[in-house]
Amino acid sequence: MTSQRPIAVLGGGSFGTALANLLAENGQQVRLWMRDPAQAETIRSQRRNPRYLKDVDVNVAVEATCDLEATVASSELIFVVLPSSALRKVLAPVAHLLAGKFLVSTTKGIEAETFMLMSQIIEEIAPDARIGVISGPNLAREIALKALTATVVASADDALCERVQAVLHGRTFRVYASNDRFGAELGGALKNVYAIMAGMASAMGMGENTRAMLITRALAEMTRFAVALGANPSTFLGLAGVGDLIVTCSSSKSRNYQVGYALGEGLSLDEAVGRLGEVAEGVNTLRVLKAKADEMQVYMPLVAGLHAVIFEGRTLGQVIERLMAAEPKTDVDFLP
Repeated sequence: MTSQRPIAVLGGGSFGTALANLLAENGQQVRLWMRDPAQAETIRSQRRNPRYLKDVDVNVAVEATCDLEATVASSELIFVVLPSSALRKVLAPVAHLLAGKFLVSTTKGIEAETFMLMSQIIEEIAPDARIGVISGPNLAREIALKALTATVVASADDALCERVQAVLHGRTFRVYASNDRFGAELGGALKNVYAIMAGMASAMGMGENTRAMLITRALAEMTRFAVALGANPSTFLGLAGVGDLIVTCSSSKSRNYQVGYALGEGLSLDEAVGRLGEVAEGVNTLRVLKAKADEMQVYMPLVAGLHAVIFEGRTLGQVIERLMAAEPKTDVDFLP
């Protein structure tokens, strides 16, 4: 199915580039908006993104542009692939063009000042838009290299879910639907925190049993917190919950895992983030999640422990020792 109008992808990072290619390979005309004119020109002239996924050809049906207003005005379906810190700054000036359009957020983060998820910020900026999210175990490089991948599009708007499935679903990329936008998006934001811990554990040579324990208890902790905020616990058994958590906590391609690995090797937080050279949303999410969990009195020992390691000078060994000494709890909170 080819769309009548071009599809917009806002953000020329790794995931934006991979998503634009995926849409183009499915027969869509794509406008990939980015801020840097030199980056856009390199894509136009060399069909390569000079900053991200440098070895991946950018499909000829992807038009790189720096004209945000024209890109938004010409598109009915817009994928928002911006860092959380840039979302308001980019979208606010074109808010008047967004009414009635399908806006799909792919950013996995939480705004520090408001504890708003990205789709909630978009909803505030464009209250008359039709809003959804994409979340799941979706490492950009693997998508770009056509590894078999699945994702979830989540929205209460069935037409939006169907539209996204129609344009993204292809030979190597499968798209499932959910009506729990909040739960799917929250899962995508929370798992970044636990990926930092998993990377640290790996760098420090902890065993596979330890990593499996951390991932499983992370899932329990994420779900407990999300349900306290009104999400459906079943969402966390799917791709946007346990699926995304597994890949982010297991893969050296995960940015948050890489930051954790560097911390586990003894680098400072600034050095770890500097080595990565990209945004790792989990560091910001950890701060706001710890504060919110304390405010709501939700039991989140892994979050408290990681916060103690990164911001309070404790070692991961001390934190795990304390976790092991804590009073045993039930394995699964939401069994009937």
